Amino acid sequence: MGGSGRVTTLFAVVVAVLALLVILDDRAPSPAAALAGVEPGSPAVASSVEAAVEAAVEAAVETADARIAPYLRRYAPGERPPQFVLFSFDGAGSHEHWARVREISARSEARVTGFLSGTYLLTDDQSAQYTGPGHRPGQSSIGYGGTAADVRTLVEDLNLARDLGHEIGTHYNGHFCVGSAPSGRDWSQSMWADELGSFRGFVESARVNLGLRVEQGDIRGGRTPCLEGDWAQAFPAMAAAGLRYDTSRVTRGITWPTDHATPAGTVREYGMPTVTVPALGRKVVLMDYNLWYVLNGARDQPARAAEFEQVTLGAYRAAYESAATGNRAPLVVGNHFNDWSGGGFSRAVEQFLGEVCLRPETVCATYSQVNAFLDLQDPAVVDGWRAEAPSGL
Repeated sequence: MGGSGRVTTLFAVVVAVLALLVILDDRAPSPAAALAGVEPGSPAVASSVEAAVEAAVEAAVETADARIAPYLRRYAPGERPPQFVLFSFDGAGSHEHWARVREISARSEARVTGFLSGTYLLTDDQSAQYTGPGHRPGQSSIGYGGTAADVRTLVEDLNLARDLGHEIGTHYNGHFCVGSAPSGRDWSQSMWADELGSFRGFVESARVNLGLRVEQGDIRGGRTPCLEGDWAQAFPAMAAAGLRYDTSRVTRGITWPTDHATPAGTVREYGMPTVTVPALGRKVVLMDYNLWYVLNGARDQPARAAEFEQVTLGAYRAAYESAATGNRAPLVVGNHFNDWSGGGFSRAVEQFLGEVCLRPETVCATYSQVNAFLDLQDPAVVDGWRAEAPSGL
């Protein structure tokens, strides 16, 4: 992307971010004020826009930091912890979805986690650079990042997300699930290690060649494609690759994360909860795709978008109320940047993100922030939380 393309992208970022951040902090200028007196196309445009973005980002970061700060302390036995809500988005490759989530998070004092698919850092014509475990070179169930301009846009989205304090983790690469054997549930420890090595390689290449500011140390955890894995094989590979947490295993209800020791270190598992969905009267994994599959077999039915939105939003609200009044375990809300069936699932999670994060004693945080909270606690206190009955059932 040349200079004019970068200016265009930065203008879009300013309009998307500042229009909402101005209400959070009077030091964050409006888009009009940020660009006052600057001639379009002049050399001053990029520096003016970047300065405005920097001020807005600083304001948003301070606001979100202030939300969680009172809770980052050691809790006494019997003391109620905050209700953490963990919003995460698998793939993390859509510019339009990143823009909306950034805006909603900023006005909601929230942080989210994007689990990046590594193949999105490669252009379509770079596909031969990836060979998934047990697969031929260039094979990927989710494709690649599109054009060089598309990949550069993704890098800018990831950089802005990182600057705002959102977390970037791994969703691995080729997204091989059952039906695309060998899938994650078939992989050995060495195959998982290869897949993680490829992911880190793509991140490093983007850092060197495209200006990605996500550092290797920022990649602290992830979610496996389709929630698959032989954990006796996957956890040791995760720990050896420097991951501190995973959020792939399905749990009965909303539960506190558990620690799994491996020779290379401990992996903390944040379970994907199975909860009762009020509109359906049955238990479903609290993830958009799983809800879609139960609703209509994951068929594209845009005419039912409003119905799917309400069912999904009702599931989120019920799960939150159950956890907040019950065991206070972190609520994991797994999602994708998607427009399935007319976008009802995305609208549901965006509405929930906008309404729940400002609730009393509630913090919408990243996984690493909750890890830091847990690491502050007396292990006996955490064991007491883990011993409480699951919520959401």
